[in-house]
Amino acid sequence: MIRTRHSMSVPPSTPPGLVSLLSPADADDPDLVAEITDLVNRVYAGDEVGLWVDGATRTTQAEIASWIRSEQIAIARVDRQLVGTIRIQQLETGDGDFGLLTAAPGHRGVGIGRALVEFAERRSWERGASRMQLELLVPRTWMHPFKEFLRAWYTRIGYRIVRVTTLDETYPALMPQLATACDLVVFRKDLRAGLDAADR
Repeated sequence: MIRTRHSMSVPPSTPPGLVSLLSPADADDPDLVAEITDLVNRVYAGDEVGLWVDGATRTTQAEIASWIRSEQIAIARVDRQLVGTIRIQQLETGDGDFGLLTAAPGHRGVGIGRALVEFAERRSWERGASRMQLELLVPRTWMHPFKEFLRAWYTRIGYRIVRVTTLDETYPALMPQLATACDLVVFRKDLRAGLDAADR
């Protein structure tokens, strides 16, 4: 088990070669940026049906390129095929944060999402974070099947709800794109306990 300056348990490594952090130079590869942007937008369009107005997109090539330059984007590949993404940030509080988690529909149920989250947690831990955060957009007045699945999955891998806020409080520019009233459910996990505590 890897030890850091925290002298506490660390998330286990993901399978070799499955997940990798993109380097700033990758932002200059237009084909790669377009491929990542297309995957993210396709996955979110399917997974968030009913939440956004027609034509709304989750991200742009300019945003993806910017995040790659900031070393915030990690991807998963299987046989050289892009099958997943995640964005990893460090918050002003020092906590880690992940978002933009995607797994291609044809590669679900095989551990892609879990590997991406574990990679994000381990990277954040190695950068000094002892907690990890994520935000889940959910409709306020009805239950979205995929969002309920994610809520249960995040809970299962050790995340707990710490607060509920509104989209206009955190991301007001996105409000005009919503097709229904939504809340942001904020989850947090204590990385000092290590990953997969619920599975032990």
